[in-house]
Amino acid sequence: MRRLTPLLLAALLAPAPAFAAKYFMYVGSYTQGTSKGIYGWTFDSKDGSLNSLGLMAETPQPAHVWIAPDGKTLYTVNWEHEGGVSAYRIDAHTGALTFLNKTSSHGAEPNQVVVDPSGRVAVTVNYTSGTLAAYRLEPDGKLGEAFYVDQHTGKPLSPKQPGPKQHGIQFSKDDKFMFITDLGLDRVYSYRFDAAAPSIAPFDPPYVSTHAGAGPRRIQMSPDGKFLYVDHETDSEVGVYSINGGALKEIQVIGTVPEDAKAHNTTAELVISPDGRFLYVGNRGHDSVSVFAIDRKTGMLTLKENVPSGGRTPRNVRIDPTGNWFFAANENGGNVTEFRIDHATGHLTPTGVTAPINTPGGIYFLKVK
Repeated sequence: MRRLTPLLLAALLAPAPAFAAKYFMYVGSYTQGTSKGIYGWTFDSKDGSLNSLGLMAETPQPAHVWIAPDGKTLYTVNWEHEGGVSAYRIDAHTGALTFLNKTSSHGAEPNQVVVDPSGRVAVTVNYTSGTLAAYRLEPDGKLGEAFYVDQHTGKPLSPKQPGPKQHGIQFSKDDKFMFITDLGLDRVYSYRFDAAAPSIAPFDPPYVSTHAGAGPRRIQMSPDGKFLYVDHETDSEVGVYSINGGALKEIQVIGTVPEDAKAHNTTAELVISPDGRFLYVGNRGHDSVSVFAIDRKTGMLTLKENVPSGGRTPRNVRIDPTGNWFFAANENGGNVTEFRIDHATGHLTPTGVTAPINTPGGIYFLKVK
């Protein structure tokens, strides 16, 4: 019998590395066609393989999904004229979703729901009505009644824009501030936030304006909490802001596609790599993903390349928890496509692995127990 060396024995007894974990991948969808709600897959982050779990929850228009920090509850918007937000208990062993409750979004066509870092509050923004609503979360994960509702008002800076259209949510790393993008007013709003109270109050000044007609859509913060990145849907750009508490200062605006592609392109979702070195933006029309290098000291972006998204209209993008894999939900392509991330260059290499789903929306991962 072969004798194990101390080094080999230690290697065999060591816990499996994080990249070898298995996850559930949940994907929301738009249900005007054949899709019926939230779908699921198991995802092996060691080799990138996906295995379908089928329909996890039948619900109308779950365009965007989010999982609470403790991994016990999944929340989704219901992107309807009389909008709603729904909560589901997650079985961490099987991935099964059990409906908990549904409440009004206090507006029309909610397009994002986000849980704050403490896990105490969920916030949704309504695109058509230009309103936001914040809910206390109950111990069992259910949505409580909204304790804060805000209606944005104002005159658009450009005839391109229709008026208040809220679209994106981001909490600060210390959970003391909340930032909201308003596409139709060309504004990025700041709020003071207290999850324990809970309370939300407009910051002073309450917002900063982008240039006229930019259409700020979604919003992401650098891992160190120093910079905010906002994609401009209408003008196919990204705006970069330095952060001082709730105060924002624009320091850069940079395009996401070649100039001749802007006329038929709109940006969608953006995401930052866990190491803070790269930012990715989905382009609808150009059907690509912009790859930007981030200068972590200054926050400034450099466009490196545009990688085909593997389908039409990449509405949502997501990086898996290990930071090794990138996913694009191609709304009009009927698929979610997978890419391997090069950590040195940020380059995305398609793996050929796809998840077929009609009109996919938001993506979220949860580690299997």
